[in-house]
Amino acid sequence: MTAFLPTLKQLQYLLALHEHGHFGRAAEASFVSQSTLSAGIRELESLLGVTLVERSRRVVRFTQLGAQVVAKAHRVLREAEELTGLVQASGKPLSGELALSVIPTIAPFVLPRLLPRLRRERPDLSLHLREETSAAAVESLHHGRADCVLLALPFPTGEVESALIAEDRLFVAFPKDEPRNPPREIDPATIEDGRLLLLEDGHCLRDHALSACARPASRGAATMVGTSLHTLVQMVDGGLGVTMLPEMALDAGILAGTAVVARPLASPGAKRRIALIWRRNSPRRAEFELFAEELRAG
Repeated sequence: MTAFLPTLKQLQYLLALHEHGHFGRAAEASFVSQSTLSAGIRELESLLGVTLVERSRRVVRFTQLGAQVVAKAHRVLREAEELTGLVQASGKPLSGELALSVIPTIAPFVLPRLLPRLRRERPDLSLHLREETSAAAVESLHHGRADCVLLALPFPTGEVESALIAEDRLFVAFPKDEPRNPPREIDPATIEDGRLLLLEDGHCLRDHALSACARPASRGAATMVGTSLHTLVQMVDGGLGVTMLPEMALDAGILAGTAVVARPLASPGAKRRIALIWRRNSPRRAEFELFAEELRAG
């Protein structure tokens, strides 16, 4: 058996360097000095007797073996965090630390209602929030940076367990008086590709909107893209086109102060499923299911 094993701190430093690709930024993200982080990685290399990182003035490059060690380190740290979660789960429900990633098309419409109530009713819960696109959030989950993720399905998530929170209908938003007498529901066939404003790549709502219109091949057809739903609403209000909005955004008042009109999309697939996901076989499953109940309560 190896007499000396890497410490979790050394592995954390290595992962921070791999994520940020820069010693200074990795040290800042780890809340240590650059010299401390660099020394920790050198100690790890000395312990293992190999070079993990090729250093130069401008470039940080991981060796092939270094990349393999990074992949293994992700699993080691995730197991260590789940060990802590196992202990937490045996105590008071929804207490201690919980790292939650939320996608940008959900966070501003759910969190303002949820957080004040959690602070009142779950004072022992320390919630660490991270807003990320769906792909980044799922990666954070599998690498142990997040304990659970609030996102919209369908989306490829890997091996996870999930709890459905709600179904969120999609609406078409268009400038006032366009059309002059809008129907109660909008036929997807009437939406011109060239006038459809979408979120930029990386947001799953973009794919959900195209799928609801039965146009998955039109990913690049939008003439303009926005970085957020609020930006898209302003673009529509300026007469630049039409867009898709989830019902939760409308309920939260995203159209306030604009002349934008929204109508449901007449399509069987015109909805997304809001879900909480966590790693399969997590010892905190009961806690996550309880957290899902809190989310359903709004």
